[in-house]
Amino acid sequence: MKIMFASDIHGSAYYCRKLLERYEAEKPEKMILLGDLLYHGPRNDLPEEYAPKQVIAMLNGIKEELLCVRGNCEAEVDQMVLEFPVLADYMVMFEAGRMFFITHGHVYNKEHLPMLKKGDLLIHGHTHVQAMEDCGDFMYINPGSVSIPKNGNQHSYMVYEDGRFSIRNLNGEEIMACKL
Repeated sequence: MKIMFASDIHGSAYYCRKLLERYEAEKPEKMILLGDLLYHGPRNDLPEEYAPKQVIAMLNGIKEELLCVRGNCEAEVDQMVLEFPVLADYMVMFEAGRMFFITHGHVYNKEHLPMLKKGDLLIHGHTHVQAMEDCGDFMYINPGSVSIPKNGNQHSYMVYEDGRFSIRNLNGEEIMACKL
């Protein structure tokens, strides 16, 4: 199973196109979007080529390929224009005897944990900072931001395949990786 994860597009048509180019090159079975798709939010500068209507058209064009959780910038009006569900606070996946708790990160995060058992994974975006961190009882993974990276990070996404997570820049070059 190959899954692509991406977070924090924030309405950037430029970076959404770059992400979809990587999606075509990677050929995963699904892409999981970790929220903050259309709006840039009051704390962020406008991302390059801010054009939410273009992002809507691009994402709706591959709606069958997408799973999504709600970010802190998503609203009911976003669901009215997007043709795939975007309002779930979290989703769970089970792989290799572990639960992957997948969320945006503004509600559930390392400081406010969901119910995890030893060996589970917490996967979220929101911070715009890449992470692969063994927290003792669980692992925390963050693919960073597609359009507005912070703390000197590169624009990025993540691929999960055969028990291995790989955070990559938008040229497909690996930034960091870990194996379960």
